Amino acid sequence: MESTSNNAKFSKQLFGDDFIWGVATAALQIEGSCDADGKGESIWDVFSAKKGNVKNGDKPTLACDFYDRYRDDIDLVKQLHIPNFRFSIAWSRVLPDGTGEINQAGIDHYNKVIDYCLEKGIEPWITLYHWDLPQSLEVKGGWTNREIIDWFNEFVKVCAHNFGNRVKNWMIMNEPSVFTGAGYFFGIHAPGRTGLSNFLPAVHHAILCMASGGRTLRAILPDAQIGTTFSCSHVEPLTNKPKDVNAAKRVDTLLNRVYIEPVLGLGYPVDGLPVLKKMEKYIHPGDIEAMKFDFDFIGIQLYTREIVDYSYLTPYIHASIVQAKNRHVEITEMCWEVYPPSIYEILKQFNQYSNIKKIYVTENGAAFPDEVKDGRVDDPKRVAYLQNYLEQVLKAKNEGCKVSGYFVWTLTDNFEWAEGFHPRFGLIHVDFETQKRIIKSSGQWYADFIK
Repeated sequence: MESTSNNAKFSKQLFGDDFIWGVATAALQIEGSCDADGKGESIWDVFSAKKGNVKNGDKPTLACDFYDRYRDDIDLVKQLHIPNFRFSIAWSRVLPDGTGEINQAGIDHYNKVIDYCLEKGIEPWITLYHWDLPQSLEVKGGWTNREIIDWFNEFVKVCAHNFGNRVKNWMIMNEPSVFTGAGYFFGIHAPGRTGLSNFLPAVHHAILCMASGGRTLRAILPDAQIGTTFSCSHVEPLTNKPKDVNAAKRVDTLLNRVYIEPVLGLGYPVDGLPVLKKMEKYIHPGDIEAMKFDFDFIGIQLYTREIVDYSYLTPYIHASIVQAKNRHVEITEMCWEVYPPSIYEILKQFNQYSNIKKIYVTENGAAFPDEVKDGRVDDPKRVAYLQNYLEQVLKAKNEGCKVSGYFVWTLTDNFEWAEGFHPRFGLIHVDFETQKRIIKSSGQWYADFIK
């Protein structure tokens, strides 16, 4: 496809009238007010309070102050002509202890956010779980405790009953591969657990919760559009040597197959990653069927590609990632390669699953070193990133992929998990000391594109 140097050649009309355009956020990353109005502690409140866990000692205590400034930020969504706003519900804001007594102040807050979106003509898309597990449940084992299936279903029921009369689009879970991998294997995200004995049960229980949460929501809201989202990376081998090719297949299985295939009724992809045989000790009778759910859509979240080579020393997968910064390629502030064809490749890969009905790109974006100059933030690298990745989305769509929407990550610069406030992904710049907002040139580009 010809590169878009001219916006007149490349417009939203090429995607069709029914293509969904939006922007995505997450409660923990933007809300702040971590202990306001009866909210309980989350694992990220606890994790970020420990020295060395988050870059620069940053904490999400205030973040972007969306809890108090939600009207102003939703006004900005409206100003940018963005018709769909994805946000998550903080579990510990509505159920401070994870289960039991409901915090009415938390329910009231999200009702106000939903109502204000609708007042402004913006469609709310709710993510139920975006990584902020109540700390009171982590004390009981968190995602390693099979009881979390019941805890999670209680949370889903509370949200469905309180918000379901106005919210049509739901995402059960955000990127289970990341919160289980980074939080329960590598320990670099909350709750900071490590090892296979934490990782495998967390994976299994997260998948069971995705499906069970979908069934619970469907029973209460039969007309809702129900999906869930997956973190993906396009994977390629460093060379054509069989060892590198096979290493890349194992990494692709870990990053792109482990979580989607059980949901589709295909079971765990043991063929691509033999260590998954160890999952057997956590699988109860009936679990294989219980992991299945017929989602209305699947959310794909992609930022980059990974180049993989064989590594004897890496346990379980015998593969290692060849860092982008060592490959002399363009990278973002996260040291991720800028490689637009990666989103095309992943859309094609997921489109091969015949029982996926519809695909949305529920996150895509980039962090670059933005600067405020004369009251403006010009970010041409982000503009180019969005244009070039969207060209690849269109290419996949034109080749028959069931891709039906695109959400930019993210609305405002925010608390970027273990990276703190350093990487800026937003269409809107935030001064975290004054909370002043400035729409970046990328935000204006997106507004013009979808207007």
